[in-house]
Amino acid sequence: MSNLMLKAENISKYYRLGVIGSGSFKEDLQNLWKKTFSIGNNTATNDLHIDKGKELWALKDINFEIMKGDVVGFVGKNGAGKSTLLKVLSRITLPTTGTIKGKGRIASLLEVGTGFHLELTGRENIFLNGQILGMHKKEIIAKYDEIVAFSGIERFLDTPVKRYSSGMYVRLAFAIAAHLDPEILIVDEVLAVGDAEFQKKCLGKMKQVSTEEGKTVLFVSHNSQALKSLCTKAIYLEKGRLIDMGNMQDVIGNYLKREQTLYLSRIYDDPDTAPGNESVRIKRVEMLPQYPDSSNIIDIRTPLLIEFEFWYLPAEEMDLGVNIILNTVMGECVFNVASTSKQYTKGVIKGKCTIPGDFLNNGSYSIDLSFVKNTSSPLFDFEECLSFEVEDFRENTAWYGDWVGSVRPKFKVQLQQDNF
Repeated sequence: MSNLMLKAENISKYYRLGVIGSGSFKEDLQNLWKKTFSIGNNTATNDLHIDKGKELWALKDINFEIMKGDVVGFVGKNGAGKSTLLKVLSRITLPTTGTIKGKGRIASLLEVGTGFHLELTGRENIFLNGQILGMHKKEIIAKYDEIVAFSGIERFLDTPVKRYSSGMYVRLAFAIAAHLDPEILIVDEVLAVGDAEFQKKCLGKMKQVSTEEGKTVLFVSHNSQALKSLCTKAIYLEKGRLIDMGNMQDVIGNYLKREQTLYLSRIYDDPDTAPGNESVRIKRVEMLPQYPDSSNIIDIRTPLLIEFEFWYLPAEEMDLGVNIILNTVMGECVFNVASTSKQYTKGVIKGKCTIPGDFLNNGSYSIDLSFVKNTSSPLFDFEECLSFEVEDFRENTAWYGDWVGSVRPKFKVQLQQDNF
């Protein structure tokens, strides 16, 4: 038990849709009383009366233990409850039912700029945010130079953070959280805001604090490569429930199998019931693989023809464009290609696009159709309208390890040796 850092017992989190507050002064007082006397140094609990009317269980009966030095990745689709669970573990929000027992200082980076005061400078916010995380001023001073160097925003330290870009926010916020010696570091997918170089820097820092310093790291990301390279364990959530926990590779494999539903065709006959809105209704969207042989298996060589039709029913004149977005099963965008935006008359519009062979890596993918009006305003998104699996194919190679990356273009690499 000495190595136990976090223990969650029967954690549930409930929200009432469309309701701000409890709905009555009496209930507000009861909830305030429960919250006030349920917060301790190592335990958070809040058992409230549940109104069955308009309920949303963001989390339901979650149980797990996390040990010292564990690097745990949280996987699941959007809305699975990952961010809510991290907020509960960070004690930012209380669970509706259940108990959390923890040991040691927790530093969390869940939203860009959490704990920053917009009117204060970056320098002032280092001290403010550090104290919010539970550090003494002497500790912050001792780590100050490391924080500034890691953030890479030395030139802007005396600028109010309200003028920072989102990337600068996350650089400074992560630098503070990672350098103030927490026993537990909790990081949500806000790292997606930073550039590739800074993301690599952050992953390196998280690996350092876990392997070299023995700290515990909890990490949410849709980047499967980052999860696999950093995390030793994983927790898989689905609709607020814990589905699986254990070795990272095993949990990721289970996640992909459960989430993968293949759709190569969607056809709708009635515009009144077809997906869409008053301006756009989907008639047909299909993927037509151009198989290179008689195997009828989509592999990395297979060109993929995407065809779609939709009823166009605008109430007013506007320019229309269609984007085709390809995502991995983990939610990473591989590419986003767009049609030319122009005006069309009412009627049926057809479109097509081909993903060439020898471009995608093996793996699971989905396609979104995004309809845009007047160049940039969203009109309708048909998310995950197609989903498919690309099989591996190797030729003239004896190496069968994983080929990293979402794409695997067949570019030639030429070697030449000069004689001395």
